[in-house]
Amino acid sequence: MSSAPRLYPDPPDSDSLASLEERIRKTVEMVATLKSERDEAIAERERIEKAAAGALSENQQLRREVEELRRERNAVRTRIEKLLSQMDTLAG
Repeated sequence: MSSAPRLYPDPPDSDSLASLEERIRKTVEMVATLKSERDEAIAERERIEKAAAGALSENQQLRREVEELRRERNAVRTRIEKLLSQMDTLAG
């Protein structure tokens, strides 16, 4: 028998092929799971961004209301001070 180099390597045994198939299957499952988790995370981020935008809008509206109420309070205070001053003038 000659010890000439072989042109074709030995075929892989069925155990290593089965192992490779199993690893590929698990990788495919993992990729599918990760894609699903990514899609869920994107949807959650969009819900959070929408909620944050709503909260920001509400915050701005409440600030405007507070400013308006402060102006009204100052106007009422001024009117009451004038009335008290007039009463003091009448009493004095």
